[in-house]
Formats: sequence, structure tokens, C-alpha cells
Amino acid sequence: MDISDWREKIDAVDAQLVEMLNQRARYCIEIGKIKRERNMEIYSPEREAEVLHNVVRANNGPLDNDAIKRLFERIIDESRRTERLAVETESNRDTA
Repeated sequence: MDISDWREKIDAVDAQLVEMLNQRARYCIEIGKIKRERNMEIYSPEREAEVLHNVVRANNGPLDNDAIKRLFERIIDESRRTERLAVETESNRDTA
């Protein structure tokens, strides 16, 4: 295999990652709706710690655990934003 073959493999993985991240975002939207119905806070430090623990436990390299944590901290930040937007959108519909 040459470099172009490896790049094609990376491009395919990137496309899969995008789809998986979008699926995760769709789940976050649903969680945001449930949280709104139950008057729950969007931010849950306990849940975020649990996610980080789970992803580090699932890590088998070559990325080290700190790299995995940094990546998922960004993913969690975006998930929280997605939940918040879902709650705000629902709230705006209710007041319109």
C-alpha cells in the first residue's frame, strides 16, 4: 500500500466518524428534550466524568488516555451545546 491508499482509508474513517458524531448529536437532542420536560439541568459533571471514564476504559491505543480525554472533552462540549439548543428550540416553540 502506498500513501494514497492509506489516505483513502483515513477518508473513509473520517466519513464514518462524522456520521457517528451526528448520530450522537441526535441522541443528545432527545436527551435535551427529556431534560426540558423534567426541568433538569443540561450540565451534568457526574455524567461527563462517567463518559470520560468509559472512553478511557475502552481505549486500547495507539492514542494515549490523555489524548482520548481531550478529544472527548470537545465532543462533550458540543453535545452539551446541542442539548441546550434543543431545549431552547422547544422553549421557543412553546412561547410562539
